[in-house]
Amino acid sequence: MTEQTHEFQAEVAKLLDIVAHSLYSEKEIFLRELVSNSSDACDRLRYAALTKPDLIKEDPEFKVILSVDQKAKTLTITDNGIGMTEQEMIENLGTIARSGTSRFSEELTGDSTKDINLIGQFGVGFYSSFMVADKVTVVSRKAGEKAATVWSSNGGGSFEIAEGTREGRGTTITLHMRKEAKEFLEPLRLRNIVKTYADHIALPVILKAEKEGDEDEVLNTASALWTRQKSEISAEQYTEFYHHVGQAYDSPWMTLHSKVEGRIEYTMLLFIPEQPPFDLFSPERKSKLKLYVKRVFITDDCEELIPAYLRFLRGVVDSEDLPLNVSREMLQNNPVLHKIRSGLVKKVIGEIEKKAKKDPESFASFWDNFGAVLKEGIYEDTDNGERILKLAQFRSTKADNRTYLADYVERMKEGQDAIYYITGDDIDALKSSPQLEGFAAKGIEVLLLEDAVDNFWLSRITEYEGKSFKSVTRGTAGLENLADEKDPSKEPETKAESAEMDSLIALFKQALEGKVKDVKESLRLTDSPVCLVADDGDMDIHLEKVLKAHKQFGGAESMRILELNPTHMLIKKLAANAKTNGTSEALEDAALLLLDQAHIVEGDPVSDPVAFSKRMADFMASGISA
Repeated sequence: MTEQTHEFQAEVAKLLDIVAHSLYSEKEIFLRELVSNSSDACDRLRYAALTKPDLIKEDPEFKVILSVDQKAKTLTITDNGIGMTEQEMIENLGTIARSGTSRFSEELTGDSTKDINLIGQFGVGFYSSFMVADKVTVVSRKAGEKAATVWSSNGGGSFEIAEGTREGRGTTITLHMRKEAKEFLEPLRLRNIVKTYADHIALPVILKAEKEGDEDEVLNTASALWTRQKSEISAEQYTEFYHHVGQAYDSPWMTLHSKVEGRIEYTMLLFIPEQPPFDLFSPERKSKLKLYVKRVFITDDCEELIPAYLRFLRGVVDSEDLPLNVSREMLQNNPVLHKIRSGLVKKVIGEIEKKAKKDPESFASFWDNFGAVLKEGIYEDTDNGERILKLAQFRSTKADNRTYLADYVERMKEGQDAIYYITGDDIDALKSSPQLEGFAAKGIEVLLLEDAVDNFWLSRITEYEGKSFKSVTRGTAGLENLADEKDPSKEPETKAESAEMDSLIALFKQALEGKVKDVKESLRLTDSPVCLVADDGDMDIHLEKVLKAHKQFGGAESMRILELNPTHMLIKKLAANAKTNGTSEALEDAALLLLDQAHIVEGDPVSDPVAFSKRMADFMASGISA
C-alpha cells in the first residue's frame, strides 16, 4: 500500500487548532489520555480473549511501556492491547467517531483556555498529543492479524496512512516533542505524572530503562482502584480515576465506593459529575457505567446495569458472580445483574437523599444539573418513583428558590385541596401566563413545571400526601371555593349573571364554531381578556405539544375552550355591543382576533396570519378617531 493522505474531519481540524495553540497550563494531561487509551485497548482485548484465547497466547501479560529517546527527542507509548486495522485508524484518529460531533462544534467558544476542556468531555483525548508534539506517529496491529498500519500527522489539516511493520499486536504512539515540551522527556517528570494521573490503571505502566543493563521501572500501583480499601485511597486518586473512567475534566459531585457481600458479591465505584455530560439528553439515553467481572472488563454499554434516569453516573461495577464469558443475550435476563441493578439504584438514591439533608445548597446545584433526568424515574421506576418525587424540587409562583412538594403542601391555603401546576418549556412565559391571574389574586401557589418529563410523570402520579395534582390550564379552575387573598371575608365569586355576557358568549360560539370546543365565562382571569383551557377529560395543552414535537401524537387535535374575562374593559364593551346590536361582522372579527391572541399567548402560531393582520389593522383603525 502506498502512502495515502486524508483530510481531517472538520471538527477534528478545529480541535487540533485549539490544542496546538492552547495556553492551557496542564499540558501533562496528554500522557494521562494516552495511557488511559492504552489501558482501554488492553481491557477490550482481555474480554475478546475470553472466547478467543489464541489472541493473547503469545503475550498474555498486558502492559503499557513508556520509552524516551533523548537524542531523537521522542516519547513513545506502547501497549499490547487489541490494536487497530487501517480502517479503524482512519475512523478513530481522523474523526470524532461518536455521537455528539455536531454538538462539539456548537460548544466551541473561540477561547482556547475554555475550549480545551471539551477534549475530555467528547472523548477525544488522543488529540491532546499535539499540545506537546509537532508530529505524532502511530503504528498499530490488530490482535489476530499480521498486517500493521502507520498513521502520522503534524497536526495540520491532514494525516497520512501507510503500510507498516510491528512485532506483535497492539499500538505504538511516538511523539516528536516540541522544544518547549522537553520536560516530558525527563524520567522524574514522567514518574510524577503517572503517579498522579494513572496510579489506578489496573496494569503496569513501565518506564523503559534508557541505558542498557539498567532495569525497567513500574511507575504505578497497577491494581484496580475499586479493589483497594477506601482508607488507602486519597481524594485526588478518586478524582483522577473519575477523569479516566468518565472521560471528564470536572470534579465528581459525589463519590460512592461500596462493596456488597452476601449471596451476591459486587463492588461499585460510582461518581456523580459536578457538571452535566454533553450527551445527557441524547435520545439514546445510554449508560456509561463499565461492567467488570472479576476485574475483567466486559462492556461499557449495558442497559440492564442501570436505569436510563441514572445515566449521568460514571464509574465501574465489578461482579464476582457473573460468568466471565457472559454474553449480551445472557445479560438481558440475568437474575444476578437484576439484583445488582436493584441494589445499586437504592444505594444511589439513598446517598442523594442524605446529601439533600446534609448540604441543601450543594443538592440544589445537583438538581439544577440533573433534576430533569432524575425525574424520569418518577414515571419509569415503580419501586423508587415516590422516593424520587420527595427529592424533586420545583419552581413555583411563591418560592424564591426551588421548593419540595412537602413544603408546598405546608403552605397550602385553607380550603385548598389540590396541588396546582402549569407546564411549559419557558419559565418566563409560565410566570406571565394568563391562567395564573386568578390564582395570584387568591394567593394560591402554583408549581411552574418547565421540564418536558413533568408532563409524563404527572400522568402516573395523581396525588401527593392525599392532595391531587391539578393543572391550571384544564377544566374548571376550582377557584370559586377559595377566599380572596386581600379580603378573606369577601364572598367567593360566582359567574356574572348578565344578559350581555350571555349574548356575547352565544355570538362567540357561533363565530368560532369548529375552532373551539366551547366559549365560557372565566373565573381564573383578572387582567387578560381571554385564555384557552383544556376540558377536564381532554389532554393537557402542553403535553399535547410535547407529543406532537416528538411525533408521538396520533389522535385528532384537541379543541380548546375559550374563556372570557367578564371584568375586562374590552369584553364589557363587546358584551354591551352584542346585547344592543346583535351579531355583526365587527363582533365576528373580534372573536377571531381574541382567539388568535389566546393562541399567541400559548406560543402557538395563528391559523391564518394574513387574515389576522387584516383584522387587526381594521380593528385598530375603527378605534382611532380622526
